Amino acid sequence: MCVHTSKEATHIATLEGRTMVEYTVAKAADETNQIDGNIYVGRIQNVLPGMELAFVDIGIPKNAVLYRGDISFDMDDVEGASSNDKRIEQMIRSGQTVICQVTKNAIGAKGARLTQEVSLPGRFAVLVPNSSTIGISKRLPDGERRRLRKIIDDVKPERHGIIIRTAAEGVTADDLARDVSSLADKWAAIEAEVAKSNQPRLVYRDLDLAVRVLREELNDDYRGVLIDDPVLFEKVREYVLAVNPELADRIEYYDRSTEELPLFERYFVHEQLHRALDRKVFLPSGGSLIIERTEALTVIDVNTGKNVGTTNLEETVFRNNLEAAEEVARQLRLRDIGGIIVIDFIDMENKGNREAVASALRQALSRDKTRTQVFDIGELGLIEMTRKRVNEGLLESVSSICTVCDGRGFVVETGL
Repeated sequence: MCVHTSKEATHIATLEGRTMVEYTVAKAADETNQIDGNIYVGRIQNVLPGMELAFVDIGIPKNAVLYRGDISFDMDDVEGASSNDKRIEQMIRSGQTVICQVTKNAIGAKGARLTQEVSLPGRFAVLVPNSSTIGISKRLPDGERRRLRKIIDDVKPERHGIIIRTAAEGVTADDLARDVSSLADKWAAIEAEVAKSNQPRLVYRDLDLAVRVLREELNDDYRGVLIDDPVLFEKVREYVLAVNPELADRIEYYDRSTEELPLFERYFVHEQLHRALDRKVFLPSGGSLIIERTEALTVIDVNTGKNVGTTNLEETVFRNNLEAAEEVARQLRLRDIGGIIVIDFIDMENKGNREAVASALRQALSRDKTRTQVFDIGELGLIEMTRKRVNEGLLESVSSICTVCDGRGFVVETGL
């Protein structure tokens, strides 16, 4: 992982070998966009029953959005029988003060998304305040899940629920207890801050994005984390020493004054970043992808290009599509493309080949942390899929809308 800081933002590139697989931008001093994970005291501005949502003032210029399904309420405070039958105007009202957490940053014209189901993630566990929730990551093997289930009652604090994370594999009960205890202390401090005033405001800021990425990612698979800013390096190293000291020696300071090349040039990040912004992506065998993004969805077209194969058309197309499936998964992760995605693979006559390509795409996407759903190839030979949209994509994070063409990519000259 290479972490480069500038006056405007912190740029984080994750590489597998020499190939960049993820790129994240954290803008400096951004109080309105990079706020996911933050906890706020909010005030309900207005409730829209027809949309089953409410707009919430959380102390930033644009109101955030709280959907009906993300509302937490006491059944004793609401008239009627079942929570499923409750209308949103029965659950909350204008002027009401709520504690809420941002689950999705504002994207485009849409405000940030909120939930009242607050959670505090740590290295090994997630604390769910005022809840009876108990969970263990499904990614852990069955034997490890059984071991953790035996110790979970000993570490679970009163009044709060916990979810054991994948990173807890192999950790001792003492390490897990320390992590949960620190989260419980953090929540106590948040409750004390909330009690001071009902004014809409920030009461808890999540860790810096660079530290947060390491909290979610850092494990034995990483050879190293190179950081070219001394202040951020000390902050990250201090965090890793506290939660995972055996990996602290992998956090390295990249001194710009003594190194011949800047960090991103040394590891060819700039070169790969520019390629990740192109609409055309070349495949190793000569084929290509064309990636077109629209307001509604992203369309990816697969072409054979210079790939003419050696046996027959069906085999050539099949091999090209398999190669494309792998590259599509990498590009979606690298460009952080979310929402609806339609992939136009080259037509294949053999049903087994079509199923193999769909299976290859699902397999390649399994390495992506962001939740995806892939449907079977339809009658038109298209694969439809969705990828959860959490942040703005790579293109939006490193660019701005052209003021001349208003983002349409061409300048109109009417002669008037």
